[in-house]
Amino acid sequence: MEPVAGGCTIRAATPADAPAAVPLIYSSGPATFDYVFAHGAAGAAQRFLHAAFVDGAGEFGWRNHVVVVDGGEVVAAGAAWDGRATLAFTLAAARQILATGLARAPGVIARGLAVERVIRPPRASEFYLAHLGVRPERRGQGLGAALVQALIARADPARHRVAALDVAVTNPRAESLYARLGFRVVAERPSRLASPFHAVPGHRRMERAPRP
Repeated sequence: MEPVAGGCTIRAATPADAPAAVPLIYSSGPATFDYVFAHGAAGAAQRFLHAAFVDGAGEFGWRNHVVVVDGGEVVAAGAAWDGRATLAFTLAAARQILATGLARAPGVIARGLAVERVIRPPRASEFYLAHLGVRPERRGQGLGAALVQALIARADPARHRVAALDVAVTNPRAESLYARLGFRVVAERPSRLASPFHAVPGHRRMERAPRP
């Protein structure tokens, strides 16, 4: 465990963290998760995320996440990786999606690939931060900043040219936090992705050096 803000600690996630961590992961992009995984089925996105988290593999698995803990209680979660993981993550996601049922799988996969035009997968030289979530009652206490800084500290300056993340244009509070931490907007990708049930907002890609 590593100390972070306010007496909290950060550690690698475990499967047992799923009940607390999955809602935080979902909170990092609910509209996008619902567009891909729910398609009108209430709670379907969180059910998928829970199954994938417990499975452990891929972008959504517990092995890819860290959690911030206060007194044994998970209060924040996040993940970081680079483009070398893209193929393995894609294969893991396909397997996890197929496990949800063949009738739904083709649509989920198609929508997931469409989202990658708005939220581009990282290159090998990019240390990419995602799934950043803090419990609502703990926001404004420095936990989000501490989580981001702890994740960036895991970057390898010899390998990673930049630390990068994407933020929805509908989330100015998060964008302001990232700007205070040294990130700057380098691209904006509008979105026309919408279904009868959900719409994906445009996103801004933000970057900073892996070290100050």
